[in-house]
Amino acid sequence: MIYPNIPHLARTPLRAWLALLLVPALLALPLAAGSAEAQGSKEPSAFPEQPGGMFGKPQKFDKTLPLYLQGDELIYDNAGNRVIARGNVEIYYNKNVLTADQVIYDRSANTLTASGNVELKEANGNIIRADNYTLTDDFRDGFVQSLSVVTRDNSRITASRGERREGNITEFSDATFTACKSDGNTPPLWCVGARRIIHDQQAGTISYQDAEFRLFGTTVAYLPYFEHPDPSVKRKTGFLAPGFGNSNDLGFFTEIPYYFALSPQFDFLFNPRYMTDQGVMWQGEWRHKLASGEYTVSFAAIDQDADKLPSGNQNLDGWRGSLETHGRFSLASWWSYGWNAIIESDDTFRRFYKLDSVLLTDRINDIWLVGQGDRSYFSAKLYQFGGLLVEDNDETESLVHPIIDHNYVFKDPIVGGELRWRSNALSFSRSDTANQSKDFISQDMNRFITEIKWRRRFTDAIGITYTPFGEVRGDVYQINYEDFSAPGVDLDDTFLRGLATGGATVSYPWVANAGATSHVIEPIGQIVAHNSHVDQALYPNEDAQSLIFDDTNLFDTTKFSGYDRLETGVRANVGVQYTFQGPVGYARVLAGQSYHLSGDNAYNENSLTFNPQSGLETDTSDYVLGAYLAPTDVFRVISQSRFDEDDLTLRRQDLSAVFSYGPLLAGTTYTYGSVFLNDAGTPTYDEQEEILGYATLRLTDRWTLSGSLRYDLDNDKVLTDSIRLAYLDECFMLSATYSETFITDEERDIRPDQVVMLRFEFKHLGGFNYETNVVNTLGGEDATGIKVP
Repeated sequence: MIYPNIPHLARTPLRAWLALLLVPALLALPLAAGSAEAQGSKEPSAFPEQPGGMFGKPQKFDKTLPLYLQGDELIYDNAGNRVIARGNVEIYYNKNVLTADQVIYDRSANTLTASGNVELKEANGNIIRADNYTLTDDFRDGFVQSLSVVTRDNSRITASRGERREGNITEFSDATFTACKSDGNTPPLWCVGARRIIHDQQAGTISYQDAEFRLFGTTVAYLPYFEHPDPSVKRKTGFLAPGFGNSNDLGFFTEIPYYFALSPQFDFLFNPRYMTDQGVMWQGEWRHKLASGEYTVSFAAIDQDADKLPSGNQNLDGWRGSLETHGRFSLASWWSYGWNAIIESDDTFRRFYKLDSVLLTDRINDIWLVGQGDRSYFSAKLYQFGGLLVEDNDETESLVHPIIDHNYVFKDPIVGGELRWRSNALSFSRSDTANQSKDFISQDMNRFITEIKWRRRFTDAIGITYTPFGEVRGDVYQINYEDFSAPGVDLDDTFLRGLATGGATVSYPWVANAGATSHVIEPIGQIVAHNSHVDQALYPNEDAQSLIFDDTNLFDTTKFSGYDRLETGVRANVGVQYTFQGPVGYARVLAGQSYHLSGDNAYNENSLTFNPQSGLETDTSDYVLGAYLAPTDVFRVISQSRFDEDDLTLRRQDLSAVFSYGPLLAGTTYTYGSVFLNDAGTPTYDEQEEILGYATLRLTDRWTLSGSLRYDLDNDKVLTDSIRLAYLDECFMLSATYSETFITDEERDIRPDQVVMLRFEFKHLGGFNYETNVVNTLGGEDATGIKVP
């Protein structure tokens, strides 16, 4: 199969168009959408597939193996050329076991006829029960009366009789099929009854003639004929289940996808969408899998009538569209390459038609080559960045051509320690239009950085650990930034710079054991010495603008996230770590602070290219605290905090907690911090505080209630919320979701929205959904994570 990870309904045709009558009949909905999987849904089936489908893989009989027969009484009828076995008869052949009250083996006809409590356990897991069963001696073909089949996944077929012929086709007469369990005389939740059900194992199809769909034994839909693939089939040419929807901007829309299974290596999906308010959008996806990898190419295009757009933008009149491609290939055991690219006519097309998230802020295309060995790593990547914000336009883009990283760890110790060599090369260009804060015309930068790092660890007799380290780095920069620092001032320079780093980390763990628990208190101290001064305030900062000081980088030799900024001077980092390990619970807490002792404090520059209120801007830093707590299997907490060094005011907080007990699962994430803004050259700080909560309650073994809420504490405003009620048993899934979004951006057609979605799935028959206003959902997804058409 070409793509075994794709749900089978995503690439198999559904020929029973009359099956769509089931939807309004069952749920009384005005619209019925096709299979969620057929429309590229990200949500997997509620019923995981089994290898080989519900009937299992076809059996391959070894005719050289003997057939074993035993019973209480064995009669040889030489005149009739028969062998008759009676009483507790058991036949074993090719891992198939047949039991019955009586079996007659007709040597002339080469058939076995079993009667009385007949049960056939097939090697692939199916169980067939019947009053009478006639089959050939190789178990290939057979005729069954009063048939009952229990498949390997507990689906059931009952029939007045069944016949298997050509070792491939099984025909059931006056039959019913269901994947549901039923007790006693209680009818199953759903079943399909038909005059004839034919399973063609070679073609991979199951067809029904004169069929009825029944709920709790009551017929709700009549289907003269329909056919669907065997659940073992993942790819078959034909129509997929159609999709329907309704939108404020698009009106009523529908998709009728057609899938072409062209070969085992490549296929094509053609899924045009008709919209009453916008016309026809032509869509398609090509997939190709090769021996060394795979790639995809998809397109979407529409002849746009600008007057039908909410904004009425006449610049968008005419053809609009996009071309998207992804690929990943292996060159050798250590090397791989690939790409991700989207070419689009304008930066609003994909978001308006929900091919991308409405909150997407950047378009990132890349081509990459990666090689990784036991002790080395190489990466070469080319990027193209495009801005999608309100102030961005067609001239706002950045090109990285390329960025190269190389890391190597020397095999043999050097002076008893580990030696690492790391290099980075970058070629970068950007074009911007003038704005109030910076009159950029063009920005170009080329750089090469290489560094050597060495460290060694010692432990003395009393348990104190010493880790001396040394680093040497050299940089070559060539930059051309016009109007960089002020109007009329250009920056065109080539320069060299270097950095030498030395220091040591000392820790002294104190261990105490009490019964089954252990306690470790570990004071940690570190001294790091760099060059006292490196001129960098007026030079560009492209990759070190994100600066978050917390417990994870307290003992790093530099707290910057990229290469363009260097830590300078002498700094001492101190902290204490406590670790608790018990038979059930676990806890680790790290608290510490950083001190700038001499030289320039690189975190207190006048440059406004990163947040100068990071907690490191003064000689005595803020306090950082990290707590990782799991007192029981029921409750877990991760907390990262930063407190002001003078009055312990909370400056930054990231908190996540998860509670799971019995039928309840709940979690929350709280974030607080100040975002640095540089509006028109004036530094400002916007405090942001937000909380996200979610919970799932299993009401019964089949019913589940869940909900989520995202709340902006600063503006006292709900951002998103949702609630979902779901039912799931062995054969049927139903979910109802209501979600709201309260985010507004009129420039980008983002408005407050409410979405109601119903989705149901019948095991082996497929899933359907109905959704209102689907294209206005945030990110093209509803609260359940289902990607809308």
